[in-house]
Amino acid sequence: MDFALIGGLLSVIFVAVIQLTLVLHVRNTLVDAASSGARYGTLADRSAGDAAQRTEAIISTALSNGYAEDISVGEVSRDGLSMLVVTVRAPLPVIGLIGPAGVLEVTGHAALPREPPGE
Repeated sequence: MDFALIGGLLSVIFVAVIQLTLVLHVRNTLVDAASSGARYGTLADRSAGDAAQRTEAIISTALSNGYAEDISVGEVSRDGLSMLVVTVRAPLPVIGLIGPAGVLEVTGHAALPREPPGE
């Protein structure tokens, strides 16, 4: 009887740790893909569309196409510096019926090159 109680508790803890590990892996991969896409989009011969394509390619390769369905790219200005922002919204990976439900949203930023004076 004691083994059944302890075994059940340890099983729940083990599954919770696996769930947390999976969520953190997906989050870190999405953050890396968004940041890499933003940096790629700020190169001299690239555009915001290239940033979205790069982000989608990285996510599709590392995870699956289902996580790369909602990618948006925009420009923001912070403290006089123009930045390219890549935002990825993806579902949280859930094992069975446990774990948080919802959407994971991550962003990646990269500074846009400044225009030379007089152009």
